[in-house]
Amino acid sequence: MFRSRRAGLVRRLWRQRCVAAGPEEGPGALKPAAHALFKKLKDEELELLVQAVESRGAWESGCVWAPRGEPRGAKQALPPQVLLCRLYRWPDLRQPHELKHLCYCAGGRGGCGDAAVLCCNPHHFSRLAVPETPPPPYSKAPCGPSWPDEPQHPGTQLLEFSYNGGDWRDTSLSWSTVKDGYWCKLAYWEHRTRVGRLYAVHEASVNVFCELPRGSGFCLGQLPAAHRSRAVRRARGKIGRGLLLSREPGGVWAYNRSEHPIFVSSPTLGSPGARGLTVLKVLPGYSAKVFDYERAGGAGGWRLPGEGPCDPHSVRISFAKGWGPCYSRQFITSCPCWLEVLLNRPR
Repeated sequence: MFRSRRAGLVRRLWRQRCVAAGPEEGPGALKPAAHALFKKLKDEELELLVQAVESRGAWESGCVWAPRGEPRGAKQALPPQVLLCRLYRWPDLRQPHELKHLCYCAGGRGGCGDAAVLCCNPHHFSRLAVPETPPPPYSKAPCGPSWPDEPQHPGTQLLEFSYNGGDWRDTSLSWSTVKDGYWCKLAYWEHRTRVGRLYAVHEASVNVFCELPRGSGFCLGQLPAAHRSRAVRRARGKIGRGLLLSREPGGVWAYNRSEHPIFVSSPTLGSPGARGLTVLKVLPGYSAKVFDYERAGGAGGWRLPGEGPCDPHSVRISFAKGWGPCYSRQFITSCPCWLEVLLNRPR
């Protein structure tokens, strides 16, 4: 590559950096280390990095392989993946253990075959979500409300049921009739109404989105509905790139690719022995292990207060709106747009 061409790529990379609050913690403090790392990258790696940061992770890009070790030139040495994630995504990032390889990153699977290099593509990583202790500041309801013992509406008894011509019809998965070849099925809901058919997932990961350049997967934007409320239309407008669901060793992970939080609940999210509903807020760019196969074990029925029994091998994800004890929406059926993940039990 001509030197002027390489210098142009470096300038493009530097223009894409995050804008931080203070000069001491800002991207300028990382400039010596960043430029030292850029010099170590091969020409094709530099081009891949430019594509990744300019698209801001809108589509899957290749691994950017960099030599292991900490680039010189900064007051505080940082591993390459931490340096670039801090420069382009999270200025407050400190340690590698705060990061997780995304499922399509070969570096997370040792795919390069060379122990001397690692992937430092900042859009091949997510940050790990941790539970919030206090309720969000916009919560309108105090924590720990009294729950009704029995469902108050027939539509809340089993969310795998759909209403058709005056009769309730069971559309949930029966383990005796499950066909091999998929690991989960997805159901998209708007309040109490399921929209579209069940979507079977055969690959190890799937994108769920409304707008995703070069994307493939479960496109919610293509699902028609006769009448959508204003609240649903607003919530759908926030789905954007949506989320990435992946089946990985030991469980299922969700990565928030959108620009708004997602809220997740499953039988394995709460601490062992905990009673009641656990809803985890997953910020943009963060990921969480939303279902743990080992913890699920031979769990029996899962009963939600006020909603009745539910599939113990399922995950519920609301787009942009939270629900539960610390939110004004007590039940997920009050959320405008949400996803139900019905898991096929592992063999």
